[in-house]
Amino acid sequence: MVPNSAEAGEQTRGPRDTAPISADALAVRLGDIARELQHKEDPESMLDGIVHAALELVPHAAEASVSLITGNRTIESRAASSDLPRRVDALQSDTGQGPCMEASYDERIVSVPDLSTDTRWPEFSRQAFRLGARSMLSFQLFVNGDHLGALNLFGKDAGVFDAESERIGALVAAHAAVAVAGSQQISQLTLALDTRDLIGQAKGILMERYKITAQQAFLLLSRASSELNIKLREVAEQLTVSGEMAKKR
Repeated sequence: MVPNSAEAGEQTRGPRDTAPISADALAVRLGDIARELQHKEDPESMLDGIVHAALELVPHAAEASVSLITGNRTIESRAASSDLPRRVDALQSDTGQGPCMEASYDERIVSVPDLSTDTRWPEFSRQAFRLGARSMLSFQLFVNGDHLGALNLFGKDAGVFDAESERIGALVAAHAAVAVAGSQQISQLTLALDTRDLIGQAKGILMERYKITAQQAFLLLSRASSELNIKLREVAEQLTVSGEMAKKR
């Protein structure tokens, strides 16, 4: 079984370095993947599926992630196969530069054969190499207003990605884009992910404040939502912003 994103930090998949997949087999598999992704009801599962497809099909892809970028150029790493993509995304967000940024805003495909010698983003490249990144490929997934998405692939060594890697990576990204196509679905995707994060933060506040379990914290939020007749997301947002639970007026 392919590990999900929660498990991936402990258990990563190796690059596909086996014999090249035939054109017919690739077409069939891409069609299967597109259908599988379209039937994912949970946004996080959809992003997991995109990452797993890239690791399965793209030659020499050792690690992968899907990054969501907002208009203020903040990058969130989602469905990362290990801690490395998360740290690289955080670095891109901190420095305001890097291949994911360029793939999302300016180019559809950005290749970084060797991070130790790349001069396009000096600060990012230097620090990313120190983190353990050696080579990268970034593909634009979608652009919808101030919400953008990119698929990032990482190689174990410098210079491992070739023309076949770029070709198949672009096909995977194109089929993945179909699964999240349409402004309404993309908005729902980002809203669902933001809501999950807000609820998680609110639960953490309650757990720390009252020394209770995650389940008990969620029950408190749900009870407040029911009693006040407002959405759970709004209760969580008010708690994380003000530090206080919403109250009846």
